[in-house]
Amino acid sequence: MDQVDYVLYLLKNDPSSRRIITNLFNHEELKDMGLEPCLFSTQWLVKQGKLHLILNQRSQDMLAANGWNVMQYAALQYMFAQVTGLEVGTLTHNIGDCHIYDRHIPLVKKLIEAESMDVHPKLVINNPTKNFYDFKVEDFELQGYEYNKTIKLGKIPVAK
Repeated sequence: MDQVDYVLYLLKNDPSSRRIITNLFNHEELKDMGLEPCLFSTQWLVKQGKLHLILNQRSQDMLAANGWNVMQYAALQYMFAQVTGLEVGTLTHNIGDCHIYDRHIPLVKKLIEAESMDVHPKLVINNPTKNFYDFKVEDFELQGYEYNKTIKLGKIPVAK
């Protein structure tokens, strides 16, 4: 059974389990990777009908990766909650080494100096499926997402 199937099975059949965990760090494959996985594990907890997610990450480039990492796992949490009939709970993101590279400092300064915006985007899944593998990219809609269009960051250099 793969890890997604394992998590879904336990969420549906033993939601009070404290063993609903994935491990994304495969030591046998590290030699073949250009960069080891930054996200290394998840833990899924069901409390009072809500699905909570704890995401563990060894390292994170805040400028290049934080928005992406949070969004991808929030979407996964919403998907798992939907197919298991649970409500969405909290997402706790633990980062061991959260950093900004020297080459990103001018870009980060632009973001800090920009006028803040009060936005509340909402993820909507337009597919009522109870089968995790039936989701398609076009099923997802991010409503109310806005960003400060005056900030021009260009291509953000990432780690190698």
